Amino acid sequence: MQFIDNIPLSILVVTCILLGFAPFVPEPHIVEKMRMLFQGTLKKPIDIFDLFYHAAPFIILGIKAYRLTKGDSQ
Repeated sequence: MQFIDNIPLSILVVTCILLGFAPFVPEPHIVEKMRMLFQGTLKKPIDIFDLFYHAAPFIILGIKAYRLTKGDSQ
């Protein structure tokens, strides 16, 4: 967890915006893949990989935010 603690919050937010929402036009991949997940059409391995790839920055940001609020990071 020290690796996540060492990532600056500003870098993580920028990564979420750029990688998490890329491509911006016509629709962000994360939105498309989440819709596919909820509709039950997320079946191809490339789509599953793409969902995890674009969701990873948000997951890391969530872990970091949790650790910051709980005071676990030092």
